[in-house]
Amino acid sequence: MNLVAPILDYHAELRELRRQLHAHPELQFQEHQTAELIAERLSRWGIEVHRGLGGTGVVGVVRGGDAPRALGLRADMDALPITERNHFEHASTQQGRMHACGHDGHVAMLLGAARLLSTRRRFDGTVYLIFQPAEEGGGGAREMLQGGLLQRFPMQAVFGMHNWPGVPSGAFAMRAGPVMGSSNDFQITLRGRGTHAALPHAGVDPIPAACQLALALQTIISRDKNPTTTAVLSVTLLHAGETTNVVPDHATLGGTVRTFQVEAIDLIEARLRTLAEHTAAAFGCTAEVHFRRNYPPTINHQRELELCREVARELVGEAQVLDFEPTLGAEDFAYFLLERPGAYVMIGNGQGEHRAAGHGDGPCLLHNASYDFNDALLPLGASYWVRLAERWFATGDAAAQAPR
Repeated sequence: MNLVAPILDYHAELRELRRQLHAHPELQFQEHQTAELIAERLSRWGIEVHRGLGGTGVVGVVRGGDAPRALGLRADMDALPITERNHFEHASTQQGRMHACGHDGHVAMLLGAARLLSTRRRFDGTVYLIFQPAEEGGGGAREMLQGGLLQRFPMQAVFGMHNWPGVPSGAFAMRAGPVMGSSNDFQITLRGRGTHAALPHAGVDPIPAACQLALALQTIISRDKNPTTTAVLSVTLLHAGETTNVVPDHATLGGTVRTFQVEAIDLIEARLRTLAEHTAAAFGCTAEVHFRRNYPPTINHQRELELCREVARELVGEAQVLDFEPTLGAEDFAYFLLERPGAYVMIGNGQGEHRAAGHGDGPCLLHNASYDFNDALLPLGASYWVRLAERWFATGDAAAQAPR
């Protein structure tokens, strides 16, 4: 493994920092202490700090020369509303809050890179260190962009990284094109007319309509969507009634839609509305449909992904740079990739063998109450960020680095 040597000298400090963050998790748009810690460390290392983008976001600015070129490196920093089952010393001190997705590690890795980038500045241009709030459903990337991130900090490319359980520790996984799906959800309320359950003819029962609709929605995937297009529609909620002897006034279905193509979202939403309205009418009901588009698909740019692959190979060797199998889980880094070329890669978190004594009984998976970030990754992730930034400035030409 070919790490950046100076980073190894403060591995222990990064570990303590990561564990401090883990013990004090904060939910989306509430990352005040986290932002304060980040800003304090950046300032300590002589890095220019800007606060308040997207609410609690922090941007550090490292200038290595007078060239107008700039790139962004992003780490997310919010926790999840999960009660931690681990009992080691750095377990969450906040009931119902937990860093169950490794954002504590993401922050620590980028801070490690920030320290070295500010010390040696072996590049001609500017690196923007983006510490983003509210990735876990709050759309913090979108909020930072709407708050003027690219206007205040004009960058020609942007890169992100996430730990990935199951990928061996010391390895990377990546691919060009779609890597994570869009996230969309829906709620459909079917309204009938309540009555005594012994007199169903006196009312309009929305439950048969809801059951029929739950099945009919699957035909969007099996019959309307092109079979070569990846998409999932899952009905995950079905609520109706309060007691056994009453036909309810209404029934509600809810669920999620995931896909890699925006065109597929358009098709699914249109067909969902049509099926809801006509199925309801067939049973004498009416339908209210709410379809919400959350995160767009995360789609890596080819040129930038190949640069990431080259850097990873230099760090860990070709055999440890794996192909990533796309997932329909969602990631709001997608918003950055809609605005600037870039890439989003995975760093292996291992199988959970790194966890300290006192971890929970569950697996070391993302969004699991027994998860913990692998501290052995800290110098590798920080080295990746440093090498990527320096290589981007060294190899990119004006055409490659123009917004597109």
